[in-house]
Amino acid sequence: MPSHSARKDLSLKGLELFQITARKGSLQEVSEETGLSVSTISHHLRNLEDHLGVELFNHSRRPMVLTPKGQVFLRSIGDALHTIRKAKAEASAGNISEASYLRLGTIEDFDSDIIPELAVFLSASMPRCDFMYQTDSSHAVLAMLRDRQLDLGITTTPPERLRDLQDRPLLRDPFVAVLPKSGEPMLQEVIEGRSTLPFLRFASNQIISRQIETQLRRMGLSLPHRFECASNQTLMAMVAAGAGWTITTPLLFSRAKLFQPKLQMVAFPGKSFSRTLAIVSTPDCSRSILDLVDNRMRTLIADHAIKPFQQSAPWLADSFTLIS
Repeated sequence: MPSHSARKDLSLKGLELFQITARKGSLQEVSEETGLSVSTISHHLRNLEDHLGVELFNHSRRPMVLTPKGQVFLRSIGDALHTIRKAKAEASAGNISEASYLRLGTIEDFDSDIIPELAVFLSASMPRCDFMYQTDSSHAVLAMLRDRQLDLGITTTPPERLRDLQDRPLLRDPFVAVLPKSGEPMLQEVIEGRSTLPFLRFASNQIISRQIETQLRRMGLSLPHRFECASNQTLMAMVAAGAGWTITTPLLFSRAKLFQPKLQMVAFPGKSFSRTLAIVSTPDCSRSILDLVDNRMRTLIADHAIKPFQQSAPWLADSFTLIS
């Protein structure tokens, strides 16, 4: 009997595990991501190599590295797996009640009131589903989506392409300036350097920080600063204490209710600029689940974030809006 007739059948699970292993380089890390044992993963990879009749990994190296033939195979199956995941998502559309597992990641901007209400709503709408919620920065949520550690995420849309991820624009969140409320100079004085009030920045590794810094460069502004922080709440506390001023967004400002009596939010001068928040999903996330999360998030954002500003900051009406 020819040797190829004894080869194991090609399996979708084997292809998916090969793709993850090529990215991770460690069977232990693949095990942590997938929940499968190291021996099960190794078994799938060996079956795949037996089916193809070639070695895809240099098994003597740590971390594991692809052989030249493995690199070619990885490039070849990428589009095929994307198509299969998309087909699975289309086939599962409409079966919300049958969903058994959902991994959802969100940025911290929503975690005070909107995400708790979303969690309660999803739990009631999908009674058979086990949920995993992850709160982190935009770049961390996007990384988990790319690594298939999440099914969907609510995050800032990055300037670079999302590759095989899909996004649904949700909210236009314009950038605004926030200054101490009492006894401090006007924004124009601060920007022009006619004040000693320093600029308080978001941490440089955050997407929001890169967007702000890009706009400042476009305007030819180089603002001195003495404080950099990843937490919007901490920035708001510093401004309320008179330690400086910052650039943030209405959504983030709305979360700083404790400090708002000591803050003033004003339109940033010049041409307006904003960030876009979106629901980002992997190709195999059910369209019906996407629709469910999308519709509920729009209602929650309107009620908790947009409506409160309709009287206090009517100048935001045309810029702080849901994206249809």
